[in-house]
Amino acid sequence: MPTATSQKLGWIGAGRMGYAMAERLAKGGCDIAVWNRTRDKALPLEKSGVKVVNQLEELSTKDILFVMVSTYDDVKEVLARALAKGKPKMVVECSSISLDGSAELRQMLKGKGIEYLAAPVSGNAKVIKAGKLTFVVSGPKSAYETAKPYLDMMGVGSSYVGEGELARIAKICHNVMLGVVIQNLCEITVLAEKAGMPRHAFLDFLNKSVMGSMFTRYKTPTLVNLDFHVTFTPKLLRKDLDLGLNAGKEFEVPMPLTSLTRDLLQQMIGHGMTEEDFSTLLLMQAKASGIELKPENVKISDGLS
Repeated sequence: MPTATSQKLGWIGAGRMGYAMAERLAKGGCDIAVWNRTRDKALPLEKSGVKVVNQLEELSTKDILFVMVSTYDDVKEVLARALAKGKPKMVVECSSISLDGSAELRQMLKGKGIEYLAAPVSGNAKVIKAGKLTFVVSGPKSAYETAKPYLDMMGVGSSYVGEGELARIAKICHNVMLGVVIQNLCEITVLAEKAGMPRHAFLDFLNKSVMGSMFTRYKTPTLVNLDFHVTFTPKLLRKDLDLGLNAGKEFEVPMPLTSLTRDLLQQMIGHGMTEEDFSTLLLMQAKASGIELKPENVKISDGLS
């Protein structure tokens, strides 16, 4: 079993998620080098022991190369450059990409003799900092055993679900639930307020009930105080709902709630509400309900600390 220092790690992508994940590996004692399209955004990682590289090719000979970027087109671009002059032993791809894209990537890497794990995540930057990130992983079991210590170092653990692209299906299902749950949470929160309840009081009850979850708790400060700083954009959620609907079509599974949620999200995007967090669905729901929300300015726990 590898130790925290026995494998040389490469990391592509230092956005909101990738930055926090690479930082945890560095603070855990790993030998890690990071490349980001905008180098200056990655430079603060050097304080944690990360080596920030200038060229993607510098990551080509690492033992394990992690990728955390936005889209499959980005994944293809950065890996084509990273593998131009060498090859890592393994690629662990953590972005949210389609089944077809992941399968294409697996075939390409197999042709180069590189092991591949699909390892999408559940959580956001805040969840990572709290040490509660989780991974769902598919690919060769032996590769998973090699990567597992590093995956676990970034959060509370990883779940191995089998060979091939099964992790992609699991992540698509997860993010479909994310969309449906946030829409429902916005609906009932607005209903409670219009009936006369303060949002913080209703959500305090919900979070203490059997229906409360890590998700409802860490979204509560946002819904109460209307602080919609971005954890996940509406357009990225729309992408994942589209992936879910496409998977439903492929496997002949009706997904009426997902379809309706996707249309409501599209309505919000059509109104230009694209730059803040996806939980701005709350404002759309309030408008449709004939009320205008104001921040309650209540200090309330997000359940993460």
